[in-house]
Order: sequence, then structure tokens, then C-alpha cells
Amino acid sequence: MLFPHSAPSIAETAATPPLEVRGLTVAYNRKPVLWSADYTAPARGLIAIVGPNGAGKSTFIKACLGLVPAVSGTVKVHGGPVAKRRALIGYVPQRETVDWDFPASALDVVAMGRYAMIGWCRPVGRAHKEAARACLDRVGMADFADRQIGQLSGGQQQRVFLARALAQEARVYFMDEPFAGVDAATERAVIQVLRDLDHAGRTVICVHHDLQTVADYFDHVLLLNTRVVAAGPVATTLNAETLRQTYGGRLGPGDVPMAGRDRAPDPGRDLAPLERGVA
Repeated sequence: MLFPHSAPSIAETAATPPLEVRGLTVAYNRKPVLWSADYTAPARGLIAIVGPNGAGKSTFIKACLGLVPAVSGTVKVHGGPVAKRRALIGYVPQRETVDWDFPASALDVVAMGRYAMIGWCRPVGRAHKEAARACLDRVGMADFADRQIGQLSGGQQQRVFLARALAQEARVYFMDEPFAGVDAATERAVIQVLRDLDHAGRTVICVHHDLQTVADYFDHVLLLNTRVVAAGPVATTLNAETLRQTYGGRLGPGDVPMAGRDRAPDPGRDLAPLERGVA
């Protein structure tokens, strides 16, 4: 079974929103980069966070995780404070923030995702190693289990970190630009895993930089530019007006994605012919 966990069960957490943010403000050197953000994540559907560079998208995720201090506001994951819900949370950071020279193999990195189950300073047993290998296999990286992470390509590194998040067996996943700088095969593999997580009842929240693929990949969108501009289903929320409010004059008519021009939904979206873990 892919998602057993000692944390509260899905049934126990189903009655509460996966993510509830109220009045979240973050400042760097006394300059607000995120101002009084309110957001409640839906129970189902992949969620994209979009906005211009410097809009506070990565800061929003990091503040929700407690990785950067907030000036004010509260964050709850399935009804409880983040500090008491760590076991429910998975995180895929931007690749640029990772030390790829660290002497660890792909398997070592994925196994790190199971430390909450293993316990700190305890050896990684056979069962956990096999679970980590299964996660690598799921993203098409089983053959690279013993490869040092710095020797992998950018797309392969991203798959390894996605496998580490899978190994955490979380309820809520935060991913910071998981499609940035990857090849087409990795992009297909990533979106298939995200859809599988959604179908398994997990919440997936991604910072996403490509407006043209928001409607193809995601069900819900959070438009952010220091403040929350709009949030809701992609089909009704991503439009020319909300994009203008988010990006100002930075977008031309051709930059508005098809969803913002009332494109009809693709009936085959959830049946896309993507092979799981395509290499």
C-alpha cells in the first residue's frame, strides 16, 4: 500500500480544510513581501500558485511551512498548527536551493523523506529502503538509486526530490516550481504523479511559472502579488481581469492563457495518455 501512515487518518482529517491561512504577513528587512494573505485550500484538485516574479509565491509556501518567520497570521493544516502537523506535510523545494555536492545517493535522499517514521539517529531498515526504492521506481529513477545526486541531470534531480516527497506519505504537498527547468519527459512524469496524488485524496499545492499550462495541469488557482488577488477553480478564476490585477501591464493580449479566454475544458484531461514514471 502506497500511503500508510501513523499520522491522523484521512477520515480523521476529512472534516477540516487541508490548508487554512489567515492574515499571513511576511516582511524582509521591514519590507512586506506578503501582506495579510487569506486562503483556504479545497479538499480536492491540484492547486497552482501563480504571480509575477517577486510576488511572494515561494515566501507564501515557506511561511506556511514555518521555514520563514511571519510577522502575523495563522496557518493550519487539517485543523491543527503546522508544528503539530509535520507528519502530514511533504515539501519539494526549488532545485536552486539544494546543495547537490552533498555526498548522498538518490536512494539516501529519498530515504530522508521517511525519517519521521524511522526516527532520528536510527538506521534505515530494509522495509524503509524498499519503500524508498519503490518511490524512485514510481518516478522512473530506480536505475539511478546509487548515483550521487550531483551526478544527475536537472530533470533527474527533480524526480528524486519528488520521490522523497512521495516517501513522506504526506497528506498535503507543497511544491516550489516542480516543472522549472526540466525536460519534457520529466514534466510528463511529474504531472502524472501529481494527478495520482490527487486521485488518492492528497492535496497538492504548487508554485507554477507557466501561465499557458495552468489550465492543462491544475484544477484550482491562487493568484498572488504580495496580496491574494483571487482564488478558485481555474475555469472561473483565471481570466483577463484577474490576470491584469495580478500582473498589471506586464501581460500583453497574447500572454493571457487560453483558460483566460474562455477555452472549453478538455474532456480528456484526466485521461491524458501519460505513462507513469516515463523516462
